[in-house]
Order: sequence, then structure tokens, then C-alpha cells
Amino acid sequence: MSEKVRVMLTEKEVDQRIQEVADIINRDYEGKCIHMICVLKGGVFFMCELAKRITVPVTLDFMSVSSYGDDTKSSGVVKIVKDLDQPLLGRDVLVVEDIIDSGRTLSYLMQILKSRSPKSLCLCTLLDKPDRRVTDVHVDYTCFEIPDEFVVGFGLDYAQKYRNLPYIGVMEFTED
Repeated sequence: MSEKVRVMLTEKEVDQRIQEVADIINRDYEGKCIHMICVLKGGVFFMCELAKRITVPVTLDFMSVSSYGDDTKSSGVVKIVKDLDQPLLGRDVLVVEDIIDSGRTLSYLMQILKSRSPKSLCLCTLLDKPDRRVTDVHVDYTCFEIPDEFVVGFGLDYAQKYRNLPYIGVMEFTED
């Protein structure tokens, strides 16, 4: 089987939309410090681009939560691979994710983070696939709502490949 990537959202489209969302976040958090939590690995590309555009003070932390393995569908089994380094008590927290699909992982993660008593807790995602949702998740900031296709690029991967693409592409598989 061979793999091919078809462009869904160009680098320019992604860049422009991240700026638009950053502008909204800047207004919403005026006078505050945002504690951004990146969900690794895919979220790091998005968080770096978003953080560069944030004009209020920002602190960063990282968490790794997995539910995919090397498949194209969420396994439904969520595990924390790396927990946060800093406490959340009294902070304005913005969780930054690359994609929300079934919602299982983010629902689980948001419950854990809420139990750590942040002042506020919001969620920002580069991509949202509402057609795949099986668990309700409130998303505060969404860059793009996309159809139910398996996407790669801008941090998103297939078997750890394609994260470095500067655009969002759709994985297409063909028989050799």
C-alpha cells in the first residue's frame, strides 16, 4: 500500500487563521497572563505559532496524552505519557491541541486539569472534527472545522510521519 498526501488547507490559510484566533485570544485575555498547555506531540507546531502571536504575558507547559498508537482511528484508551511540570492553581489556563476528533482524549484531559483548580480553563484547537465526536467537549477557540478525513501536517502525523508538512493534508492510501 502506498501513501499520498492531498492538500486540504494551505500554509497561507493556516497562518492567516492562527493570526485571527490569536487576535481573539488577545482580546479575551487582556490584562491577564495565559498559562498555555501544549498537548504533545502534534500540538507543538500549533502552540509555537499561536504563542508567537499572543501579545499578553505567556507561560508554557507540556503534557503528552495518547489514544492513537500507529493507527488512523482513536483507540479509545487514553494514557498520560508526560504530566505537567508546573501547578495550575489560580492560573488562567489555555489548553492547545492540534485536533479534536472523538473527544475522548480531550474530555479526559480537561477533567484532570479542572481538578487542579485553575482560575480559568479554556481549550483551543487547530482542527475540529465534530462529525466524529462521541464525547462532548467544549471548544473555546477553533481554527478550522474539518470533515471526517484523516489529516496530517502542521504537527499531525500518520505513524510519526508527516508532522513537518507546513500545511494540512489528507492521507490517501492506494494499493500498489
